[in-house]
Amino acid sequence: MSSTSATLIAWSYGLAGVLYLAFALRVAAAPKRDLRGIALLAATAFTAAWGLLIMSYALVRAIPLLTLSSLADILSYGGWYAFLLSLAGHSAHGPAGERRTHWLVPIAVAVILWGVLAHVLGTLGLGWFGDPARMVLLDVLAAAVFGLVLVEQVFRNVSDESRWAVTPLCVGLAGAFAFDVYTFADGVLFNGIDADVWSVRGIVRTLALSLIALSIARTRGGAFSLVLSRRVMFRSTVLAMSGAYLLFVAAAGYYVRYFGGAWGKALQVALLFAAVLSLGVLIFSGSVRARLRVAVSKHFFRYRYDYREEWLRFTQALSLHGEHGAMGQQVIRGLADMVESPGGGLWLRDDAGTLFTPTAQWNMPAGQAESAGSSLVAFMMKSGWVINLEELRSAPDRYGGFELPAWLSALPNAWLIVPLAIGSEITGFVVLATARTPIEVNWEVNDLLKTAGRQAASFLGHTQATEALLEARKFEAFNRLSAFVVHDLKNIVAQLSLMLRNAERHHGNPEFQQDMLMTVAHSVERMKQLMLQLRDGTTPLDVRHRVDLADLAARVARAKAVQKTRVDVQIESPVAATGHEDRLERVMGHLVQNALDATDPAGRVWIKIGRQDDSAMVEVGDTGHGMTPEFVRERLFKPFQTYESYQYVNELGGRVLVDSTPGVGTRVCLLLPMFEATAPQMPQRDLA
Repeated sequence: MSSTSATLIAWSYGLAGVLYLAFALRVAAAPKRDLRGIALLAATAFTAAWGLLIMSYALVRAIPLLTLSSLADILSYGGWYAFLLSLAGHSAHGPAGERRTHWLVPIAVAVILWGVLAHVLGTLGLGWFGDPARMVLLDVLAAAVFGLVLVEQVFRNVSDESRWAVTPLCVGLAGAFAFDVYTFADGVLFNGIDADVWSVRGIVRTLALSLIALSIARTRGGAFSLVLSRRVMFRSTVLAMSGAYLLFVAAAGYYVRYFGGAWGKALQVALLFAAVLSLGVLIFSGSVRARLRVAVSKHFFRYRYDYREEWLRFTQALSLHGEHGAMGQQVIRGLADMVESPGGGLWLRDDAGTLFTPTAQWNMPAGQAESAGSSLVAFMMKSGWVINLEELRSAPDRYGGFELPAWLSALPNAWLIVPLAIGSEITGFVVLATARTPIEVNWEVNDLLKTAGRQAASFLGHTQATEALLEARKFEAFNRLSAFVVHDLKNIVAQLSLMLRNAERHHGNPEFQQDMLMTVAHSVERMKQLMLQLRDGTTPLDVRHRVDLADLAARVARAKAVQKTRVDVQIESPVAATGHEDRLERVMGHLVQNALDATDPAGRVWIKIGRQDDSAMVEVGDTGHGMTPEFVRERLFKPFQTYESYQYVNELGGRVLVDSTPGVGTRVCLLLPMFEATAPQMPQRDLA
């Protein structure tokens, strides 16, 4: 050891020793100390002794001081173990929390006793298990790994209200233990500790102390509230098993190298590759994870499931996708994960309600459709049970002896049939494949699957209702478009029909011929626009500008001049409205045509233009048949009647008023927004 290295080691470990000693004295001066206080005092005191002994060794180079410091290091781990176990055992559930962590205590005791024994054997020069120095390295490595397990146990189980206080403690100890894992794992693999890494170990412990002190200050003597969960137990168990596996590989590698002679190094490399390969198989094996999860639930908990966690996970899985097929797979996977099943299939009732057809599969071949009147569906509807096919084959009397469909008997690995029910109605069912690990299907499993099946049925029903609503909206949009088209076609057909009836009498009249050509050209142009609307599936663009209602009324009256009933135009006052000229002409033309259709040739039809308050008024009246109040209320403004006129006027911000009496006539009054002279005029756009 060079003088520079010795100085760095003395300062690093000396600083750690002094600070931990001061902290231990502060803990010892506390007026009241419980078990955790005593454990914290022991941990900090042994850590202080460890730091001061190594500082002394760096200064005087006495080997016994190094041996004592190594023993103090192991004992400090024992103190930190006791402190963390006291935190993990103190739960909101009282003694129950201590019983749930009892499995950690013997492991902690074994690790510390092994370390003490290794130091004693090393001091006495007895190499019963190999090189004593090597055994010490392995023991400190094991102690650091198990320390990480305890830290993870405390942090994962702490309640939300206590996490703010315990986080600095867990971060500090986890950092110190992780640094030791790196230091001593490197020493075991390369048969010696890196001097540079070892020299700063005291600084690492000093930094950890600052976080530990912060956490203690935050608690101010208060208790940490811990809640044990299955997820934490599973992760802690996996972490502990991983640490044990690494220790086993390190020990096996050492002994292979120790007893392998000339082939020792080659065998060590081969062992390392085999260990990494085996670890990859274990990590990615679904059956291993399933067996471990079942073992944790079986041996550490009264109930198999954490219902809050299961329900949140299942609901989140159903909410991930909105498409029917994707949701079907999510339903299968959500139910399968509850019982460690690797696959399944979903059958849903068709629209006719006569068949249950396969709609989604996950790692299972598609089966056949099942009749809605089969014994399988009848049994599920009557009982609501989750059908265990293994139990059905071994004890058919429990299921009333109903006959299982042949296609389901031939389905590979079919295990459970989960009904999807809404009320007393079966909307589908899920067939799950055999689990990765043996699972007892008891009342708890049945109740969870039945409840989850009802939840899935509600989600699927909501999806189907949403799809049906979208289809209905598409048809509604088509009906609205059809209403515009039908009214336009009705006007065009009426004009062409009248023209044909008058052609025999006036075909030689040049004025009639000219009017006929204009009418045909206008009809062709209108039909082109209708074809564009049908092709694009949209209504005309609404570009609003100034519309002279008097000119509009005159054009409509001229277009209806070929009708048997004359259309009178009355202009009370010139007025301009805001809107689209072509669309307003179409609305006015529809109303006038309706009035003409409802009026005898001797009757009267009129268009009145004027003002009413702040609105432009268009009144279309007739002395025709009239309408009943029920017809006006329930049918007049429905599609294929005058729906498009009513809709467009409302879009402009106007109103439609109807006054009709059977046998007397009808007055339809359009109140339109007036054109403001200061408003910028927008250019008219071609509707086509």
